[in-house]
Amino acid sequence: MYIARFSYAVLPVNRQRAIDFIRREVAAAQRRQLDARLLVPLTRSHGGAALQFEVELADLEQFEQFRERGIESDEETGNWMHAFSEILTSPPEVELLRVDDAGGSNGDANLSLKA
Repeated sequence: MYIARFSYAVLPVNRQRAIDFIRREVAAAQRRQLDARLLVPLTRSHGGAALQFEVELADLEQFEQFRERGIESDEETGNWMHAFSEILTSPPEVELLRVDDAGGSNGDANLSLKA
C-alpha cells in the first residue's frame, strides 16, 4: 500500500478557502472508494505546509489516475486545480510513501516530488 501526501502552503486569510478545496478533494477520493483525509498540522517548521491532503492507494497506477481525474471530469479537475492554485503561496509538495508491511520488500520507502 502507498500513501500520497499533498502539502499546501496558504496565507491565513485563505485558509478556509483552502480547506474547502481540500474537502472537495477528500470527497472525490472517497467516491472512488479510497481512504482520504484532510490533515491540519498543529505544529510545523518554518515554511512548512499549512494544510495537507492524504490518500491511501493500492498501487502507484491509482496515483496517476487520481492526479489526472481527481475531482470529477478532466475539465472539472482542471478548473479546481486552477482555482486552488490562485491561493497557494508555492507549488504543492507531493510525497509518495510506501507503507511498510513489517515483512516487506526492499523498496524506496519515500519518494518526494514537486507538483
